Amino acid sequence: MTFEYSSSNSFLPQLITTPFFFIFLIFSLYSISSFHATFTSASTSSTFLLNVEHHQEALTFLSWKASLDNQTQSFLSSCVSNLDLHNCSLRGTLHNLNLSSLPNLLTLNLHNNSLYGTIPISIGNLSKLITVLDFGSNHELSGSIPQEIGLLTSLSFLDLSTNNLTSPFLPSMGNLRNLTTLLLQANELFGSIPPKIGLLSSLNGLDLTDNNFIGPIPPSLVDLRNLTTLSLKSNNLIGSIPREITLMRSLAYLSFSNNNLNGSIPTLIGNLSNLEIGLLRSLKNLDLSSNDLSGSMPASLGNLSRLSLFYLYDNKLSGSIPQEFESLRSLQVLQLDDNNLIGTIPKEIGLLRLLDDLDLSFNNLSVSIPTAMENLSSLANLFLHYNEFNGAIPVEMNNITNLKSLQLADNNFIGHLPQEICLGRALENFTAFENHFTGPIPKSLKHCTSLFRMIQLRQLDLSASHLTGKMSKELGMLPLLFKLLLGNNNLSGSMPSELGNLSNLEILNFTSNNLSK
Repeated sequence: MTFEYSSSNSFLPQLITTPFFFIFLIFSLYSISSFHATFTSASTSSTFLLNVEHHQEALTFLSWKASLDNQTQSFLSSCVSNLDLHNCSLRGTLHNLNLSSLPNLLTLNLHNNSLYGTIPISIGNLSKLITVLDFGSNHELSGSIPQEIGLLTSLSFLDLSTNNLTSPFLPSMGNLRNLTTLLLQANELFGSIPPKIGLLSSLNGLDLTDNNFIGPIPPSLVDLRNLTTLSLKSNNLIGSIPREITLMRSLAYLSFSNNNLNGSIPTLIGNLSNLEIGLLRSLKNLDLSSNDLSGSMPASLGNLSRLSLFYLYDNKLSGSIPQEFESLRSLQVLQLDDNNLIGTIPKEIGLLRLLDDLDLSFNNLSVSIPTAMENLSSLANLFLHYNEFNGAIPVEMNNITNLKSLQLADNNFIGHLPQEICLGRALENFTAFENHFTGPIPKSLKHCTSLFRMIQLRQLDLSASHLTGKMSKELGMLPLLFKLLLGNNNLSGSMPSELGNLSNLEILNFTSNNLSK
């Protein structure tokens, strides 16, 4: 590997003869503040930690190394056991790195640099004792993953993520029986996920996100009983979710989102909750969004009592929201939008007091909003737009004081808009167009302020809502407002002069009202 550098020390090129001193040169050239290398002597079983913190110290050490005889220089190279050069702004290829001269290497970490080119087949020459290999986040490593990587049978951690690697999932990876973490996300890997993946029985973390894998999810995944994290999202997988996945009882994070999976959610998926006595782990993040899943949501999902993030949006799910969701007391995010759900919002939703984000938009939900939602004191985002809700907005909604975004558009709501909707002074985005509201614009909008009295509301869309009365002068107290849509109502009177204070206003619509000039 060749690196460009500028130095008045003409002896430096002569010193780059072994990987050991190559390490120190890198740190001197890139002005890294601290470098830690561990060296182990096979004859004495002793280990020492060497810190090189300054450019001059590195040069001094290189000069001393050059004074040693060749046998000593070779010995020092053979003693390197941990090589950590992550985040060092290295740029070049791996092809001139003599891996066979590092027979005792246990860790090789080149994460988050700018290495390019292919991974050499000489990777198989690394020590058979190496446990950590990290080439992740170099962005430009390309070509195939070499089959020889399957020779590194002691590996416990392998990260090749966020590169431009193009190859199928290698059968030889089935030899890596000691792997606990395999990170291959954000590449261009293709083909099917082979059944041999089930041989990696020690895995507790598997991430194949954002590749081009095709075909079904292999049932052999069920053999990975130690998995706590499994992500296959953003591929081109097809078929149904294997029922066998309900046996993976250590899972805490599961994502199959953004694929082409179809069929129903396995009715026993609630078994993932790990509620059996003596088991500590349970599913905390479930993401099955952006697929073609159909059928109703099984009531057994209510068994996932430690779930905090739950995404089922952009599917073809039907039926109602299960009342059993009342048991999801740890839930912070629930996104069921863009499905074909019907029925009501169950009043049991009001028991989910940690809920921060609730998105039920783009469904066919109807009837009125349950008053029990006033208990959602942590709620910041409530999206109910594009449904068939009717009735009046419960006055109890004024008690949700942390709301930043409230979307009520395109429903059949009647009555007055919530008059104290800005009681918490946090609201930033409020839309309620295409409803049947009557009465005035809430004067409480003037209270949408922070502790520093900076008005937070940025978008206000109340068009086609049958509003009456005069336009509130308090609208002029919203200096961050850039969109104000009040068209197609029955507003009367003149436009308040205070609107001239809206210096950030870009979009304004007052058409089809009874305003005077």
